[in-house]
Amino acid sequence: MSENVMDAAPSAAKRGKTPTWLVATISGAVGLFYAYAVWNAIGNLVITLQTFGGAGVSLNALGWFIWIFAAVFPLLVWGGAFAIGHRRAPHELLLVMLTGLALVAVFWLNVVAYTTLNSASFLG
Repeated sequence: MSENVMDAAPSAAKRGKTPTWLVATISGAVGLFYAYAVWNAIGNLVITLQTFGGAGVSLNALGWFIWIFAAVFPLLVWGGAFAIGHRRAPHELLLVMLTGLALVAVFWLNVVAYTTLNSASFLG
């Protein structure tokens, strides 16, 4: 019985590890889309501040939290997806990264919907 366990260990080691350059390429290429989500959130924060600042109104704590968290959330999801997928096969890493990107897209749609429909709730 112990011989079978010993035989299984080398077969797992023979699979090899994903090259670092491939992990970096996949993570970096998909990470550009995550970076776009961060850039978009920061851009919307600036536009919101300019628009409502011109009217003499500013954001309250909820408004600041919404826009700052909208900028930080994609970074957190990318980090989580990388932590889950960097030791896996390249196609699995890509799937985990794309799943995280889908989560960021759904979150972004929720932020846009909330800020569009409830803009009075986050203005001070």
